[in-house]
Amino acid sequence: MADFRALILQRHRHLKWKALDPIEAALMVLCGVCISMFTLAVFLDVLTRTIGMPWLWLQQVTTAFFAWGVFVGMAVATRRNDHFYLTEITKRLTGRPRSTIELTNRLIVLAVSVLLVWCGTQNALLDLGSYRMPSLIPLTVYTAIVPIAGLLIGLFTLEQLINGWKHGFEGPEDQDDSREAVE
Repeated sequence: MADFRALILQRHRHLKWKALDPIEAALMVLCGVCISMFTLAVFLDVLTRTIGMPWLWLQQVTTAFFAWGVFVGMAVATRRNDHFYLTEITKRLTGRPRSTIELTNRLIVLAVSVLLVWCGTQNALLDLGSYRMPSLIPLTVYTAIVPIAGLLIGLFTLEQLINGWKHGFEGPEDQDDSREAVE
């Protein structure tokens, strides 16, 4: 079995707990699967339509992999500190101004994650009785990822809030970037 640590981004390591590394690795694999299957489904959809024998259900498969890929990607990007944060501004700041912006950013993302969980759960429950035609796939297959992503985003945001509060938000990579900007 391959070592999952190769999938873990080491940047901003001081904001991460090692216990959540396997989740990040699994999410990266799931993102790869979603992108691959989305691409394959689109290719097969175009191919079958071109030869005059369309598989109409492929559009539903494409939609499912797209939705799951987007929301899983949001969660893993939160852990990797790749999305949602004003990193270009904050990495040049230090001390109290940096902490204030970092805390504000993460509190906003935490609020959004709570809304994703709440509204996404309501939507997924409502979709239990609705089905896509012609495959009769429950709509919940498409919408269940929203509250799941919300939970993961909330977990990763709390992880960063706690570790940032304890150890500070600045990491060695921020100092390297500021030196490069001066040179």
